[in-house]
Amino acid sequence: MSESNDTPESPLAIIFVDDEATAVKYFQRAIGSLAPVLTGGSVEEGKALLDEHGHKVGVLVSDQRMPGEFGNELLRYASERFPHVVRILTTAYSEIDQTVAAVNLGHIHRYIKKPWDITALRMELKQALELADLRKERDQLLREKLAVLQKQTLATRVGLIRTLSATLIGPERFQPVETYLAAAVLANVQSSEVDWLLMDYSDLVAAESSRAGTFGHTVTANLATLRNRHAGSNASNAVATLAETLEEAGIKVRREGDALVWNEPAELVEFLGEPANKAVSTRHAAWLASLLWLDGNNVALAPVREGSAIAFRPTQHGTEFPADRLATWIEQF
Repeated sequence: MSESNDTPESPLAIIFVDDEATAVKYFQRAIGSLAPVLTGGSVEEGKALLDEHGHKVGVLVSDQRMPGEFGNELLRYASERFPHVVRILTTAYSEIDQTVAAVNLGHIHRYIKKPWDITALRMELKQALELADLRKERDQLLREKLAVLQKQTLATRVGLIRTLSATLIGPERFQPVETYLAAAVLANVQSSEVDWLLMDYSDLVAAESSRAGTFGHTVTANLATLRNRHAGSNASNAVATLAETLEEAGIKVRREGDALVWNEPAELVEFLGEPANKAVSTRHAAWLASLLWLDGNNVALAPVREGSAIAFRPTQHGTEFPADRLATWIEQF
């Protein structure tokens, strides 16, 4: 296996896989001036080149008949893992059945029969590189669009936490929002990418609406239950009551003095971080409801990271919630 020198600034490379050394040298001489060429002598070597350099590769050219697996297996592998790569099959044999199957399955872009016409081969590779560049630009634009949509989705979810809090305990009460979002930042919330092969934008809006509505309903029901069950609670025993409530909900927490230690930080970011088609658990709804209930008992918690856990300790209520506070939180995610 050999490779040319490539750097992040290099143009997209071409992978050529053929077990015949003469064909490899012939291809390099003919095509090397168009783009960097990486070469391999088997399907396994071709797969290894893709795994290592796939993000820098624009075109894959593979011979069909080689020891071990056929070249169309390598092209199938590339189509599944590196769909942006333009795939070309070449052979000196008339293996029309395998070629037609590969075309029908979308595994190859072109079929070139040996012996090559150098002028035609260079034209084919030049066009394939241009197509790869267009795909690269398209993918970059798509990634930027998806990043904006993911940011918008996360911002909408953050806003919903504030809206839910204002609806259930009053617009002037904001401490639960502070605690909830501060804990999510410490737990390193990461918004899930949307699978646009499974849903379009309208599907996303519908899924988000249904998910948020169900979550809000469950939080409301949990808060009502807490208020009814613990009507006589006060600040002195509110944290103990909270610990019992969370344990009943199946959340792994422990008390250390006046602190409540959360052993599974990932559970703190479920609503903000999970995909739209994944329902929010009743455990997570119980967590937000508990923060809202604590606020009604004039208890505020401040989270701090302690190793792999997050501890919540009593703190004083904040005195103001600036208009740009939610924007500040969103920027931290």
